[in-house]
Amino acid sequence: MAEIRPISAELRQVAETELNEVPSRLPDDLKALRDWLAKQPHLKARQDAQFLVAFLRGCKFSLEKAKSKLDYFYTLKTMMPEVFANREMDERNIAVCRAGTYVRLPKPFGPGGPRIQLTDYSNFESNGFKLIDLFRYQTTLLEQLVREDDNAVISGTIEIINMSKMSLSLVAQMDISLIKKMGVFADKGTPIRLKGVHLVNCPKEAITVLNLGRSLMPAKLQSRFHVHRNMEELSQIIPREYMPEEYGGSNGRIADIVAQAEQDMLSYSNYLKEESNYGVDEQLRPGKRLTADSLFGIEGSFRKLDID
Repeated sequence: MAEIRPISAELRQVAETELNEVPSRLPDDLKALRDWLAKQPHLKARQDAQFLVAFLRGCKFSLEKAKSKLDYFYTLKTMMPEVFANREMDERNIAVCRAGTYVRLPKPFGPGGPRIQLTDYSNFESNGFKLIDLFRYQTTLLEQLVREDDNAVISGTIEIINMSKMSLSLVAQMDISLIKKMGVFADKGTPIRLKGVHLVNCPKEAITVLNLGRSLMPAKLQSRFHVHRNMEELSQIIPREYMPEEYGGSNGRIADIVAQAEQDMLSYSNYLKEESNYGVDEQLRPGKRLTADSLFGIEGSFRKLDID
């Protein structure tokens, strides 16, 4: 249909066989979502077709699950102002982009496969960034994926995190409460399905924190975390060719990827400004109101972990 971007034959097969997508039924599915949104006094959401179809695909075309995920998407963003409030493509966000700490690789894991994203802390601390800066940038990029990346929406994402240059001071910044919140958002709030998280060259101090953070996440997410001693071990699961040139692969040069990402993200300035118009008002929610404690369950229980 004209409102929705055409997809490749490979992605079409995945959408129809794995996600239960029926192209002829899309107009009715979108209308049903819009009709439901019109009846939610507490929820103000975007309603363009490309945005809504991402939630239908992310929920395998279960209308009830798509409704729930849309509600959680805006509810969790409202409940996590430290990550989502007042986001803009300012100098700090652009600097995080230029550092190349978090990049979306151009070639997915096969023509109809998941999008691969790489985190590398090599240039992170030298620029004076904090982990919260990275989380704010990552969630901005996530929303771009929802709107523009059909591989990510239909086949999910694979996250590769190279921790070889992650310092002890950065490990000490890990806020278990915030990690739990990010896990809840990834599970309940985003239509992008996380297919796997691969931690490589992980220092022993970080393993302790990450295992604790993982234990607080939903069981489905816990099972998708994998730890590898080195890149060679990772390559047994994700062949080297899918890594960027700097890692001995053929999946783009990080400098080129970063330059393109900067241009792409600058084009999202208006989108980020518009986001302040959307969200939830718990005072208007029919039935029981949601709170941070009911959503995350650990408010006040954890703070930044002390590292001896």
